[in-house]
Amino acid sequence: MSTPTPTASTGSSKARRPRKAGYDQPRFVTGSLLRHILVMTGTGAIGLMAIFLGDLANIYFLKQLNDEAIVAAVGYGSSIIFLTISIGIGLAIAATALVSPAIGAGRMVRARRLVVHAHLLTFVISAVLALVVWLLITPMLELLGAKGRTLSLAESYLTILVPALPPLAAGMTSSAILRSVGDARRAMNVTLLGAVTNIILDPIFIFVLELGIQGAAAASAISRITVLSVGLYGVIYVHGLMGRPRPKTIIKDIWAFASIAVPAMATNVATPFANAYVTASISTYGDSAVSGWTVIGRIMPVAFGTIYALSGSVGPIIGQNFGAMDKARMRETLTKSYFVSLGFAALAWIGLMSFSETIVREFATSPEAADLIRLFCFWLAPLFGFLGVLFVSNAVFNTLQRPYISTALNWGRATVGTIPFVLLGGLWAQAEGVLAASQAGGLVFGALAALLAYGLIGKLTRDWQ
Repeated sequence: MSTPTPTASTGSSKARRPRKAGYDQPRFVTGSLLRHILVMTGTGAIGLMAIFLGDLANIYFLKQLNDEAIVAAVGYGSSIIFLTISIGIGLAIAATALVSPAIGAGRMVRARRLVVHAHLLTFVISAVLALVVWLLITPMLELLGAKGRTLSLAESYLTILVPALPPLAAGMTSSAILRSVGDARRAMNVTLLGAVTNIILDPIFIFVLELGIQGAAAASAISRITVLSVGLYGVIYVHGLMGRPRPKTIIKDIWAFASIAVPAMATNVATPFANAYVTASISTYGDSAVSGWTVIGRIMPVAFGTIYALSGSVGPIIGQNFGAMDKARMRETLTKSYFVSLGFAALAWIGLMSFSETIVREFATSPEAADLIRLFCFWLAPLFGFLGVLFVSNAVFNTLQRPYISTALNWGRATVGTIPFVLLGGLWAQAEGVLAASQAGGLVFGALAALLAYGLIGKLTRDWQ
């Protein structure tokens, strides 16, 4: 199958042409798929894990203050921040789903127009969301179970950090665009440099300026501005992918964007909903249990950052081959992605078991928190491989413009696959039972997602014949 030749962008000035035109070519429609998957995942993982290490650094530095209420407050606040970030990721998914097929088909004029509209819509939607969440900080924290001094600390943390959502969401969209065009290194740098900023500023704000939890929030907020700046530089000045807003087509693009973004956001909200429910359930066992759960929440993305990155890498690869109508490469991408996900999960499990006591020593604030951390590292970590299968499948559904399947699967796992298990787990073994039960739904819904993903690719490719 011949590769489409990208069309020239009409009306573009010389300054706006890409400096490296090779990135305008659909890179994923030829070459080794396993290599594409590993390169995209590896670079994405470095960027993501840097962000998660920044979050883990927050906990490490705040733990030095020897105040368990502060660590618990970050845990409550993080459940709400996770919600807002998940919506930002949903907006970035919509950008990938629209831009990568356009690049795969060689329609660069359309791609540049979609890029600018995606950034504008992402910033406006996330700004409205940030305002709503900011106004509801206290009732949301109370709903999660925060109270007393822990509630007050969590309020101060979120009051500073929530307004920084719009630059973060727009920066994530820029990173998604860079992945869609195949520039894995610069997509990595977007989040990597943001994380480095966070880690550098944390000790300065927390200890030198003696701002405590407010300092940790301020450092994170500033790092999000770095994310936006680096992302826009890559999209605008390196690749010239930012077109001009076009009033005549923006309404059409809004509907195309919303048709993917709305269900994608609904899909991504399911996971923080489940985590919030687990947080509220664990909170009944005290701040020590919440503190342990907070540390686990920071360990998971660091240990399994490659799986999170994999789900973000599959979309552009599937999307370009979908645009090129290459059914064999689409199916091969899916199969290899599943095996890579399970392999990464196995390696992470080995690492967590090997360093479990180090993690406990550096981050646990009580014996109860230490017990929860050990339970996760030794017995629950391998289950994340099945969640990886679900995440990869979600990327396929979103890219192939069937996002409602992802929504149904994620909400099924967040409700049927979480709530009854957590209730029974709490009755059976208190906080440890809640933690163990919260991971159970990934088994069933991961397997179901894989079957549906193969079925969708088969259906679409039959329609081409």
